[in-house]
Amino acid sequence: MAVSSTGIGSGLDVTSIITQLTALEKIPLNKLQSKATDIQAKLSTVGQIKSQVSALSDAAFKLTLDGSWNGTTVSSSNPSAVTGTVTGVAAATTFSLEVSQLAKAQSTASTAVVAGASMGTGTLTIDLGTWNHGTPLVPIAPPVFSTPSSTVSVSIGVGEDSLATIASKINDANAGVTATVLKDSSGERLLIRSKSTGEESGFRITVADDDTVNTDNAGLSRLAFDPGVGAFGMAANTYSRGQNAQGTINSIAVTSATNSLAGAIAGLTLQFSAITTAPVEVSLTADKATVNKNIQDFVTAYNTLNKSLSDATKYDAETKTAGVLQGDATAVGLKSALLGLMGSSSVGSSFGRLAEVGLEIQLGGAIVVSGSKLTSALANLDNLKTLFTANNSNPLTNGFGLKVKDFARGLLATEGTVTTKTAALEAAATRNTKEQDKVNARVALVEARLKKQYSALDAKMGSLTALNSYVTQQIALWNRSTG
Repeated sequence: MAVSSTGIGSGLDVTSIITQLTALEKIPLNKLQSKATDIQAKLSTVGQIKSQVSALSDAAFKLTLDGSWNGTTVSSSNPSAVTGTVTGVAAATTFSLEVSQLAKAQSTASTAVVAGASMGTGTLTIDLGTWNHGTPLVPIAPPVFSTPSSTVSVSIGVGEDSLATIASKINDANAGVTATVLKDSSGERLLIRSKSTGEESGFRITVADDDTVNTDNAGLSRLAFDPGVGAFGMAANTYSRGQNAQGTINSIAVTSATNSLAGAIAGLTLQFSAITTAPVEVSLTADKATVNKNIQDFVTAYNTLNKSLSDATKYDAETKTAGVLQGDATAVGLKSALLGLMGSSSVGSSFGRLAEVGLEIQLGGAIVVSGSKLTSALANLDNLKTLFTANNSNPLTNGFGLKVKDFARGLLATEGTVTTKTAALEAAATRNTKEQDKVNARVALVEARLKKQYSALDAKMGSLTALNSYVTQQIALWNRSTG
């Protein structure tokens, strides 16, 4: 196969010539690529602004919610004994609380046996219910067990009668109690405890012992617990009764099956940790710290957006550098509209402008918070709330939370300014890409045509050079023959 290389026949630097000619054709492409870079920079900046507008909308929306203003905090004069948690809408108040009894779970223990000893076979029946022991002034002997709320039977077979096996079977039965084996110097004991605290979570254990020879304190009957029948089995040992938490709120008796009291004070759950020796003062106050944070977050969101708009539209005379959106009517208009919005007034509160509560607009549009003014405004929480939440059905006089939220959401709507600007830039980027594709296609055609033309020229020049060499050779031979 013949090997060809453009330029060999003519002696011209054809590759360089074609490269330079195609470079001239690519000049429009360079301009398009530069324009594409500019479009992408604008898209990136507008995307950042769009995200910041959304953040400002969220911060403003939070300030329109009642829940952002109606929060309360709980304080206790003795937090080691009483604490509280706000679980709903709680009104500011103060009350006195005393705890006379903590809630406990019923528990008992068996007499110690030799480790691994056989306990016998049969069935343990575990009832959950309430033991009525009477009152300290009028005790009941023996105590009375109420109608069981649940009953579970646990069968203990031959070869399954060690305390460890019995404890495991009780736990697996999910009978409302937990069983544990305690080992001490005396041997092993079975510990039984109600899973829940309170009087209604007491338990009774009756035994059907398969060994009829065993007495009440032998065989499986050693694990019975029924003080209503007699002091045998585990009932013969010291045990702890299940009891409710008891106390008073402003001298009014309250009780709970757990050491948590909910519902006595609307929106508040109290936790008891110790019996009190003196009244505990519990106070619910407005959560001004959260309100302050929400306002600070609102200011931060606004300042972030304002700075982005300022940086994008400014011209730095020292560096002679223009912002990405310098001169862009949309960005300049947005910055101006936002500044006008924050400097407007609201109707319905004793405060009319943001500056009156310490949100002061500086040269350039940034807001600086005056801590002393905001603290003073927080002392007048209802009017401060109205400054942000007033709904006058008028975007000019509504509260600033509503104003800014609606303004920001309008910018992000389908036909909103920011959304429209983004769509216009995306369309410009698409057109630019298509134009670059056209230029590249045209350059490729020009390059192919030039290569074809120069290849033909090169071939023609090569043939002429060969003919010239032949003629020169023939003349030289003729001259020698005639000489």
